[in-house]
Amino acid sequence: MKTFFAALLGLLLLTASAGAKGHFETLDCDGFRLHVYNSGDVMADTSFIVEGKDGLVTMELPLFKENAKEFDAYVAALKKPVVQVVTNYHAGSAPGAPVFMPQGMPAFMKGEVYTGMLAHFRQTFGDSMVDIAEVAATEVPFGETVTLAGVPFTFLKGAASDFPAASIIIGKQQVYYSHWTPAKAHISHLQAGTPQAIDAEIDATQAALASGCRYFVGGHGGIAGEGALQFRLDYLKALKKLRADCATAEDFMAAVKKAYPGLPGEEGLKDLAQALYK
Repeated sequence: MKTFFAALLGLLLLTASAGAKGHFETLDCDGFRLHVYNSGDVMADTSFIVEGKDGLVTMELPLFKENAKEFDAYVAALKKPVVQVVTNYHAGSAPGAPVFMPQGMPAFMKGEVYTGMLAHFRQTFGDSMVDIAEVAATEVPFGETVTLAGVPFTFLKGAASDFPAASIIIGKQQVYYSHWTPAKAHISHLQAGTPQAIDAEIDATQAALASGCRYFVGGHGGIAGEGALQFRLDYLKALKKLRADCATAEDFMAAVKKAYPGLPGEEGLKDLAQALYK
């Protein structure tokens, strides 16, 4: 986990400033509307609003003030009360409503890894970050379904290699939330930087496919369909085989490029190869 944190921090220090403007996408689902806020910040963070008939549930609130202002204005324009906040992988702006977290995440967020990560973010980005207040949260056990704003949220255990947070099914087999939105692109070394992480991501992707959901979203990225998720599973299995077959990081990079010519994200293959061959 400390390796994950160090790699994440290194990536952020190489990216642009924190002040990029975001944009919203919406999905009309059975019994609710999902609003997906792509922040445009340095971490490509995504926040969510689940709009029920009479109330709103916000998820993964923005980390930067400019994004929080934009997000809050959008929430206010919906003219419905925020009845619940779900904080899963990402702590963010002031919740303003009761908070639910997956089992174990409140303690993890107080621990060395998470507090250290936020301290480095504060050192790097300074006053552009929101103030993250410590709030009391209701912990939701894995496997449990809670109904918020009239919409069921089922909390499942997330990838074993990641933070001890949840994959969440929103609605009845409609939207599947995990830490990373699946994409038809090369995977980040932050997500699959060890052979064990590849195995964990394969298991998590298989679980998402078995959920029966139509849409797949994540704390980083937008909205994807089942095709992107199936691609990720096939890609991860190919990575696993190539890692076993190739003796060096250089051989691995060449084999991945040959197997997936022109696939977006090729500029990150060197980092992935170096991580997998440490």
